[in-house]
Order: sequence, then C-alpha cells, then structure tokens
Amino acid sequence: MAVSKAKKHATVEFLTKDLANSTSAIVGTFSGLTAGKDFSLRKTIREAGGKYHVIKNKLAPKAAAGTKIEAALQGLKGVSSVAYTEGDPVALAKALSTWVKDNAEFTFKLGIIDGKVITVAEIGDLASLPGKEEIFSKLLFLINSPAQRLATVINATGRDLAVVINQGVEKGKFGGAAEAPAAVAAAEPDVQAESAAAEAPAAVAAVEPDVQAEAAATEAPAEGA
Repeated sequence: MAVSKAKKHATVEFLTKDLANSTSAIVGTFSGLTAGKDFSLRKTIREAGGKYHVIKNKLAPKAAAGTKIEAALQGLKGVSSVAYTEGDPVALAKALSTWVKDNAEFTFKLGIIDGKVITVAEIGDLASLPGKEEIFSKLLFLINSPAQRLATVINATGRDLAVVINQGVEKGKFGGAAEAPAAVAAAEPDVQAESAAAEAPAAVAAVEPDVQAEAAATEAPAEGA
C-alpha cells in the first residue's frame, strides 16, 4: 500500500524535529527481528540515552538535512534503522554493541559522530572507550587523591606525635613539671623568713604606744611625791 504524500510529509517533519539536536548516530539493518527482540533493542537504546527509528531510505536525507548526522543518512540501501543521541556516543555504541553480540539479526552499517562518518570497525573501537561517566569518575578521583593523601599524612603525624608524648611520659622523660613542686617547697623556708623579717618592724611599731603609756604611768607618782 502506497504511503500518501501527507503521511510522508508528517514523517519527515517528525524526524526533522527529533534529529535536530542529535550529535551522533549508528545506522543498522536487520532481518527476521521478532517483536520481542525489537522491543528489547529499543529498550537498550533508550536506557543508553538514545532514540531509535526504522527509516525510509528516501525520506531519511530530507529529515536529517542540516543536522550533525546528515551525512550518515545519505545514499542508504535496503532496510535501514537509526539509533541516535544528543548525549554520550560511547554509551550508545557500548549498549548497541553488547546487544548485537547476542542478537545476530541486527548488524551495523555505519556511524557518525559530530559530522564525521565512522565505519563498522570504528563503532567497535568507540564501544571500547570509557564513557563520560567513567571519565568524570576517574577525573574526580585524580582531583581528590592529593587532598586525601594530605589528610592521611596529617592524621598520621598527629597520631605519631601523641604516641611519642605518651611514651615519654611513661618513661619519665618529661619530669620537669613533676620536680617543680619540690623546688618550690625547698624555697619556702627562705620566703617565710623574709616575710617574717618584713612584718617585724610593723609589729614593734604597733606595740610602742602601749609601752610608752605604761612608762609614763610608772613615773607619775614619783613626781608627785
């Protein structure tokens, strides 16, 4: 049954919007793909952050015109489908390559990354590379690693110092503080003597008025006689 012009136009318009921001794609073909396996393939691509469509070879170039994956959809022959993404091309290649190993009904035709067409062999090479998440994880590890080592050294230094001080105390290496009370006790007699000497004149001065008064009282009768 022939597809109407209106339906073709709607398909092209839909794909044009969907492909507009795509930066990479993998074009493939299939034969004898069951409904169950088709669902599994689409699920695998979706989980890798991509989208998937079976495309008409004549409509594909029109839909991809002006996009970064335009070159990959030119001159296609036979049954064609495209998996495309705005995100990590490595994640998409990994997911598809893993799925294809267990499903021979699907094979690759070519791929494209930021306008550069790649071969089937290069799709395999792409799938072997670390993905963005893995690269970011390694980068964060490298950034944090020096700080972690510094913290470990600082903590170890503090622990070692505490151990050394504790051993010194146990062996009496830090006896200065313990000897201080004895030195103070030895000095106390001299301090007490100096204190007594300083207080003596004041005590004598306090007694003198009473002594003078008694002497005056004693002398007074003699003068009256």
